[in-house]
Amino acid sequence: MKQVIVIRKDLDMGKGKIASQASHASLMAYSLVKDKYPDIADRWFNGGQTKVVLKVESLEELNSIADKLGRSKIPFKIVRDCGRTQVEPDTETAIGVGPYYSKDIDKITGKLKLL
Repeated sequence: MKQVIVIRKDLDMGKGKIASQASHASLMAYSLVKDKYPDIADRWFNGGQTKVVLKVESLEELNSIADKLGRSKIPFKIVRDCGRTQVEPDTETAIGVGPYYSKDIDKITGKLKLL
């Protein structure tokens, strides 16, 4: 059981911005799982809340991951920034995946590199 956060590196966001986007992704995805699969959410939350932060190099790569997730049963959320600081409004900056079963998430994100 884990959660994966995927961050776009091509946006040249600062460390603080990346941290906030990762936090948005984590909370948004967790909230979705809590509503859709409460037992999974509770097991993950009470079991250490394992998170892995990965990177993609482009919007196209982020969208490819989102497309694969959309065809699976794995819950995910795309973060679209409001554009007040470092990126334009509605820029897709990250994806929050799960929490969900690690082996299922790894089928889609397993080849991505750590941030």
